Amino acid sequence: MDTDELRLFILAAELLNISAAGRKLGMAPAVSSAKLSKLEHRLGSELLHRTTRRVSLSVEGVDFLPFAREMVAQEEAALAALGQGSAKASGTLRFTAPSTFAQIYIAPILPEFLDKFPDVTLDLRMSDLQFNLIEGSYDLALRYSPLSDTSLKGRKLADDKRILCASPSYLKTHGTPATPSDLARHRLIAFSNLDPRPLKSAQGDIAMFEYGDKKNQLIVDDGLTQKRATIAGAGISMNALWSVHEELTSGLLEHVLPDYEAAEENVLWMIYPKSNVLSPKVRVFMDFLIAKIGKNPPWESKLRELSRASGGVGQ
Repeated sequence: MDTDELRLFILAAELLNISAAGRKLGMAPAVSSAKLSKLEHRLGSELLHRTTRRVSLSVEGVDFLPFAREMVAQEEAALAALGQGSAKASGTLRFTAPSTFAQIYIAPILPEFLDKFPDVTLDLRMSDLQFNLIEGSYDLALRYSPLSDTSLKGRKLADDKRILCASPSYLKTHGTPATPSDLARHRLIAFSNLDPRPLKSAQGDIAMFEYGDKKNQLIVDDGLTQKRATIAGAGISMNALWSVHEELTSGLLEHVLPDYEAAEENVLWMIYPKSNVLSPKVRVFMDFLIAKIGKNPPWESKLRELSRASGGVGQ
């Protein structure tokens, strides 16, 4: 299959403009339109809907797009292995990450990345909802959850310790729980659902952070909202240390049940579809995030402090 046609289709799908895609590849509008028509004829499917006002992806185009990207990436990787072609990072990188983490850590460093790699366009989806990488044609995603999907590969960014927090005002009014069983008498803030969360202690004891069936619970689907509600005194919540380490240091939040933390695997993963060749644009962005965030996480000093105080939980 002609990879020049595939590159044109990929650009047209990203820009939703065939002429603009053609110009980026050095083609006249008539040539780019003819090339796309030739590709569609060969595939027997209309990939792009064209009207006088707009261009949009067809259902077949949406399905074909990740395969087109893969074929182009495979060619680039093969040429690079032979010392040919261009290994320069370029093109559009579709990346998704949790909203709160992105606001705190990723957004401030984007200008540096764009200055360093001017031929890469970042198409970002920042949401606490988890998008399907393959169906959404994402090149890369940042995830908190363990890497259990066998169709995905991952690279560790940093540790992700989860702890219980509350505001001083809440604890002054409602008291400070001394054991996990005391949580049953407190207001708890749940993230997205009411699934119980296992807790582990430095001694290896397992307890549960259970929400139960209370009328005074708060359920949220956004990490920043959860943190701000906790600071305001709405209740006790489980938070990532990267999200609350500054508030713990300043005293806006207090560590609740310091001998306990979330028992699940606590790692920030950068994941990508296993079938994908790791293209230069993805590789340089992963390396950049590790250098700027993962190499010396800003919350690392607080992690060491809490680990010492709790007798080594999480070490």
